[in-house]
Amino acid sequence: MAARPVSRMLQRVLRSSVRSCSSGAPVTQHRPGEPSQTAVEELARRRQFLREHAAPFSAFLTDSFGRQHSYLRISLTEKCNLRCQYCMPEEGVPLTPKADLLTTEEILTLARLFVKEGVDKIRLTGGEPLIRPDVVDIVAQLHRLEGLRTIGITTNGINLARLLPQLQKAGLSAINISLDTLVPAKFEFIVRRKGFHKVMEGIHKAIELGYSPVKVNCVVMRGLNEDELLDFVALTEGLPLDVRFIEYMPFDGNKWNFKKMVSYKEMLDTLRQQWPELEKLPEEESSTAKAFKVPGFRGQVSFITSMSEHFCGTCNRLRITADGNLKVCLFGNSEVSLRDHLRAGASEEELLQIIGAAVGRKKRQHAGMFSIAQMKNRPMILIELLLMLQDSPPAIPSISSQDPFRVQGIGHRVSFSNQMATLWKGCRDPRTSLLAQRWLGSGPPQRHCSSRLDSDTNPKCLSAVSRAPATPSGPPPTSDQLTHVDAEGRAAMVDVGGKPDTERVAVASAVVLLGPVAFKLVQKNQLKKGDALVVAQLAGVQAAKQTSQLIPLCHHVALSHVEVQLELDSTRHAVGIQASCRARGPTGVEMEALTAAAVAALTLYDMCKAVSRDIVLGEIKLISKTGGQRGDFHRT
Repeated sequence: MAARPVSRMLQRVLRSSVRSCSSGAPVTQHRPGEPSQTAVEELARRRQFLREHAAPFSAFLTDSFGRQHSYLRISLTEKCNLRCQYCMPEEGVPLTPKADLLTTEEILTLARLFVKEGVDKIRLTGGEPLIRPDVVDIVAQLHRLEGLRTIGITTNGINLARLLPQLQKAGLSAINISLDTLVPAKFEFIVRRKGFHKVMEGIHKAIELGYSPVKVNCVVMRGLNEDELLDFVALTEGLPLDVRFIEYMPFDGNKWNFKKMVSYKEMLDTLRQQWPELEKLPEEESSTAKAFKVPGFRGQVSFITSMSEHFCGTCNRLRITADGNLKVCLFGNSEVSLRDHLRAGASEEELLQIIGAAVGRKKRQHAGMFSIAQMKNRPMILIELLLMLQDSPPAIPSISSQDPFRVQGIGHRVSFSNQMATLWKGCRDPRTSLLAQRWLGSGPPQRHCSSRLDSDTNPKCLSAVSRAPATPSGPPPTSDQLTHVDAEGRAAMVDVGGKPDTERVAVASAVVLLGPVAFKLVQKNQLKKGDALVVAQLAGVQAAKQTSQLIPLCHHVALSHVEVQLELDSTRHAVGIQASCRARGPTGVEMEALTAAAVAALTLYDMCKAVSRDIVLGEIKLISKTGGQRGDFHRT
């Protein structure tokens, strides 16, 4: 870092142009008798801060609230090799013409200038930075900058295992890998590409090469992956990971919905229920993360609370987009083009004045979450890689990674599992290969689909072994009165406040008669819409969780287990569906099981209707239920 006396910094501040142009470009100075009152007050505040904090740091990177910006994030590209359903607006993102993107030399010129002024950490982002052909050379060039202590990269991990040895030799010192699910099938569904095993291989390679911690970024979104919190934390027991749970944030095109955001406190409460001993770790100055650790675990977890508890007061970050615009706040819509001034031949001093003007205008804090949602801002793919959820995504259930989908009997799927099993062999930590087996699951080679949600499973065992619901027994007491109507016959929700919490289990089933043509296509997984069994299975789990929103007088139930199984019946050209649900509470879960079976059946119809409309949905029924005052039920 280039050090300079405070007096010299003050001189540079005082001789810099009065900056009131929104573009950040220097403007004509006011005459001595006509100063801008706002500019005078701003400079006074900054002079006062510098007098009180005699630190050798550039005035141009110090804002009017005294925050010193020593961390620069540079986007290398707007392109990405994944097509996540929630990363871009539905209509797509118009990419900047190549001629308008920063060249390698321009990136290095700007990086050199910022490091000279006091930046000691640079993170390379995207798009996906590892698809840029010269990324290794860029890291090597940055590594030569005197005063730069940390070079990091944020990646989706697809190309990481292949490039990381070269990047490490070039000087890469920190890695963040974006991963929002531990379920291979869900990963593929989300990103519209294969690659889960490549991301896992990248994580393994980073650990193997000694990076510690390896940071894993997980954007938590209600209805998508909030049920996997415990599974991610369980990974830190045997691996040197820092799993960072990021609150879902609004950007242009992702149609942010407050209901999709899972707050830091809600996530923390979920973790403390499983690990009451979870301990808070000391926070580093300017850290955006609130860090925690389960005693005895190798890794840790962190929370990025941009929405619920901002960290603007200690923010030390600046961003340069791939097209050369400087953003002083991730949530701000104000940008200054450094590229244009650079290409116009601006001197170093003029560039510093432009940068100083932008930094000087940085607000004390960003707007609240609801105001941010209304602001015009870039889609995140054009700022840097971060996953977001659109307002109306395809139905994706919150399925635990504890039982990855077993859909086998088809060549590529069997080889996929074999590749993953081979991938994790030979890891330094013997628990890593076991972890891979737990991710993969196992099962006989049959056309069978099984998914589960288990919120109360021991996190130390991400086992794929199914837990069968308890066998119900005993005669079911009957009632001659409807429970969901009042004395006058009007609809009314039952008050369950006085009922004791008991273990509730229910199993329901359905049958879909497809006919020979559709059945054959499903059996061979040749439908144009995709894998009908997997999609129906996903829909069934999602429906179980949303029952109270579909059936008006149903209570919301916090399900601890959901399993949906689909099996082919070649004698009837049919698909048999069985759904089981479990919860502990004052009310039963038979409606959840029935809803799961019914919606799975409806989804099968939707997947196959282009082939045949002569499809029959039937035999939707409760098989069994246990728990509750009315006793158990078992259909004979």
